[in-house]
Amino acid sequence: MPFADAKQRFSTRVADYVRYRPGYPPALIDLLRDECGLTERSIIADIGSGTGKLAELFLKNDNQVFGVEPNAEMRGGGEEVLRAWSNFTSVNGSAEATTLADASVDFVTVGQAFHWFEPQAARKEFARILQPNGYVALIWNDRRMEESPFARDYENLLQKFGNDYASVKDSYPEADKIGTFFGADAFQSRDLPNHQDFDWEALAGRLRSSSYAPLPADAKYTPMMTALENIFRANEHVGVVRMNYFTRIYYGHLREHGN
Repeated sequence: MPFADAKQRFSTRVADYVRYRPGYPPALIDLLRDECGLTERSIIADIGSGTGKLAELFLKNDNQVFGVEPNAEMRGGGEEVLRAWSNFTSVNGSAEATTLADASVDFVTVGQAFHWFEPQAARKEFARILQPNGYVALIWNDRRMEESPFARDYENLLQKFGNDYASVKDSYPEADKIGTFFGADAFQSRDLPNHQDFDWEALAGRLRSSSYAPLPADAKYTPMMTALENIFRANEHVGVVRMNYFTRIYYGHLREHGN
């Protein structure tokens, strides 16, 4: 479900996004190496690259990475975080219009952003920029919402205070929609474990980084943060709470529909 403000939603949240959003497990590189033939020579187009959370993993693998990001503030955050990497190129583009050359990359990767795209326009663009038999990997860090009292309390808080949380949550595609994007039987999926440990300040920043979290000018902001602190105090152990994720990866080739 595309959102009219998808390319601007995170403009005011860059600092919190950089500091408090989760990265991606190194086992993702191993998976793509074993399943998709990723090597250090593979060229990556990381679409919706934001502040560089996913791009950094491939840069550490010595890949050349083009980070394509339409939001100027997020793109600037990524440029700052990744400024030391000579194999990173920041691109002012979008999933639907990357500006990259035809057949110029071996992998298209998307971390935590695919649900913001226009899927058919993005599919056409990915097919254009990929080398023949290139791979697409769609990746999300999904919270494990029912595993612990903290996880359940945090989910309930989002449902109560999030401005359009239900719509964003519902926009995450299920396997049947992923199949429509890739083409029948053209993809596989894997889950990898991931987590973050937060003190109070970091947990507050993690919440503020979410596009649906009320901002300080919103009347819901103060009661939301009070409720979050109560959740933290009720669940912390030696000053820390753990947020567990599964990193879900859908990967495969783009096949012609019906083939």
